[in-house]
Amino acid sequence: MSAFRTTTGRAFVRRAAVLASALVVLGTVASCGTGTGTEASGVTTVSDAGDASAVTASGRTADLATARCHTSELRARVGGVDPGAGQRNFPVVLTNVSSHACTLYGYPGAAFVDASGRQLGPDPKRSPGDAVRVALEPGESAWAGLRYSAPGISGARTATPAALRVTPPDERDSLKVPWTAGAVPVAGDFSAVFVTVLGEGTGP
Repeated sequence: MSAFRTTTGRAFVRRAAVLASALVVLGTVASCGTGTGTEASGVTTVSDAGDASAVTASGRTADLATARCHTSELRARVGGVDPGAGQRNFPVVLTNVSSHACTLYGYPGAAFVDASGRQLGPDPKRSPGDAVRVALEPGESAWAGLRYSAPGISGARTATPAALRVTPPDERDSLKVPWTAGAVPVAGDFSAVFVTVLGEGTGP
């Protein structure tokens, strides 16, 4: 092979490498200009890059870095039963009682307890569902569904709780709500209790 061809080939490789590097830099700059969130169905999904805000299902913008709802800022209650097809369904409602907006995201913790605080039955199972970040202004509420098969139909072993212990997402402290809806399944066939993700409002 001649020296001319060798030199030309090396020059071509160097030019190709420089061009590839330039394209990588341009691609990086372009991606930085698009932001870190992607929008779908009115909800902004925040990436791990640290975007500080997101849009809730209602269209409000929430500061995600500092505005998570803490247990001390919330009040819990259980709504009336919605029976149907052998099921018992209850809305578990969390209301923002603070003086500022905060956000909730995901599943609440829930457990039936007796008068001494001892848990009755296993933890509820999580019903599949897409979580949305719910922004709550003072006085506004979010709710999750609590569901189980009616013990009289399922034949499950039951107990009568004194309270439902509710833990907001990502919190350690819980809230106790007096339970007045009678016996609940705690063991045996068809005894599972299910909880849904939190959504806006006070129930269906």
